[in-house]
Amino acid sequence: MDDPILPNLTVQQLEYLVAAAGSPTRAAAAASLGVTPSALTQGLAELERRVGVPLFERYGRHTRPRPQATEVLAHARRVVAETRDLARWAEAQRTGRAGVVRLGTIDAVAVHHRAEVIRRHRRDVPGLDLRLTVAPSGVLLDALLVGDLDLVVCVEPTGPIAGLTTSPCLDEPMHAYAPDGVHVGPAERWGPWVTYPRGSHTREVIAAGLATIGAPFAVVAESNQPEVLREMVRLGMGWAVLSAAQAESGAEPLARVRRRPVGTRRLVVARRADVVADAAVDALAGALVAG
Repeated sequence: MDDPILPNLTVQQLEYLVAAAGSPTRAAAAASLGVTPSALTQGLAELERRVGVPLFERYGRHTRPRPQATEVLAHARRVVAETRDLARWAEAQRTGRAGVVRLGTIDAVAVHHRAEVIRRHRRDVPGLDLRLTVAPSGVLLDALLVGDLDLVVCVEPTGPIAGLTTSPCLDEPMHAYAPDGVHVGPAERWGPWVTYPRGSHTREVIAAGLATIGAPFAVVAESNQPEVLREMVRLGMGWAVLSAAQAESGAEPLARVRRRPVGTRRLVVARRADVVADAAVDALAGALVAG
């Protein structure tokens, strides 16, 4: 037996049926929906025509559902309820109160500079599914370009990257630190250095800053983890250039070699330029930029 042709029902017609079945009069049903009684009556008549089964019977001046209306009414209630759920979901998506955001940050952002912002945003937007990845800037930007992340907070690249847009987030001074007991002396005698690996955006900032003040940049050890670099300095393996938040936190903070920073790295919020606007991503990006 072939499947029957599906009746062309509208959600509005089904909503009229639910209201009519739950109200003492059609006037009351119409008032509950904010429509006129004639509009409600016409909508119910059209529903009957499209279903092809009489749904109401008249008793004096009133109408009431016929037994055949039971199945249609059950279907109407399911559709109306699920459509309301869909409307609520769509409204939350449009306003950024719900959705999925895949955020990538460098460790300094996730642990220090924007940790409270991220916590507060998750608390204020309970419908948001926030997925956080912490990694070096280059890794994050690669993931952003291929669509594995929606939003990245990282060290500003040295030049524009095709397909990405960036917004300034904060400028972070980078200071030089030496092992305990080491004589500082003039900049040309500083080092050797423990620092970030080749290709790191932060390493490029450090190298440029040291060159500006005439300090050699002889590297003896590398790590992507600033906490590891800090421990290397404590162990006497070499000097390091780190942000104050990373070098001077904890029970044994490092001491700056001098008050002035070696350089400043700019942290930016990066996004793909070719994606459709997403309210949830926009809201989190705005919070991260504002700090």
